[in-house]
Amino acid sequence: MRCDMWPQQRVHKFSGLYSTHSIVAGKVLYGRDGYVVITSKIRAHIMRTALVGLLVVTVGLSIIGCGRNKDQAGGTQIKIGMTVQDLSNPTWSGYCQAIQNYARSQGAKMSYVACESNVSKQIMQIENFVASGVDVVIVHPADPAGIEAACKEAMTRGVKVVAWDDDIENADVRWLIDNHDLGYLVGKEAAAWINEKHGGKAEVAILNYPQLPILLARGNGIRDAITELAPNAKIVAETSAINPDEGITKMETIFQSHPNVKVVACIGGGGSVGANEAAKAAGKDADDFGVFAVDATKPELDAIKNQEAVRMSVIVTGTDEDVAETVYGFVKKLASGETVPARVYRELIPVTLENVDDYYNLN
Repeated sequence: MRCDMWPQQRVHKFSGLYSTHSIVAGKVLYGRDGYVVITSKIRAHIMRTALVGLLVVTVGLSIIGCGRNKDQAGGTQIKIGMTVQDLSNPTWSGYCQAIQNYARSQGAKMSYVACESNVSKQIMQIENFVASGVDVVIVHPADPAGIEAACKEAMTRGVKVVAWDDDIENADVRWLIDNHDLGYLVGKEAAAWINEKHGGKAEVAILNYPQLPILLARGNGIRDAITELAPNAKIVAETSAINPDEGITKMETIFQSHPNVKVVACIGGGGSVGANEAAKAAGKDADDFGVFAVDATKPELDAIKNQEAVRMSVIVTGTDEDVAETVYGFVKKLASGETVPARVYRELIPVTLENVDDYYNLN
């Protein structure tokens, strides 16, 4: 009978094929000088077992490869999942739709959901995206600290994470705004209106959203600018409003308590749109009344162009299409393994009656 002589230590490389019991039972025999005697029959069995294992691995990899979506050109399709706080906010619905449309134009697949500012729901959404096999998750955090663990797990499983607005630890790229500076820009425009239209004296309402740290910073920036640049103005009301319905309701209450309010400064387009509608309904939208905000959504641009109560809104980065192209640029680079800066800050552009036409037909 033909035998091969292998060193004992090399037998242990087959421990995944033969149990300790098999060796003790005599299927593998120890020879002289610490060598192991392997019969041709045993060696054939080892080789067959190894080949079966290799075949299983190969088939498994083939199944994984076949399971990947293909784009129209036959390449690998990028899959994107996006979770935001509130799709009733026209800013976020516009962003999500634009990104989805642009992704589709590039042969990618993109799905988006809203968590209604519920961090537990957002964590589940992130987990579901990861389980579905996305390549990249884009998250606008409901609670930055609360989603850290879910984002870390996503990254551990090979999913890239884009954090929108929040400088969280567990992300591949963070697309950021200096929110105090953004709020200060809104307050600066409001203060200039107060000084020009009201001689520096006017009652002011601020529609903020301190529930989120980034929007708390933005609201603080608004207040800082108004108190510094129009020190004789009086801030008579501060209340939270993140969408148009809340903006209408909160401004109706403010008008009842403070009928002489002439300026409203908002942290976002949702409150701005609501404040504009409430002002029109109350007959307050006179030439000396102004709403100042962020986002430059289509309804805000309509109001600016029609010379309603909205006098200025800051557009961040550009139009929805500009945002979509920029965000997809991050996604494509991350999915292909390219390097992307860990932190990218966005451009702030005030839109007024003077330059609204530059953005109106593009939004």
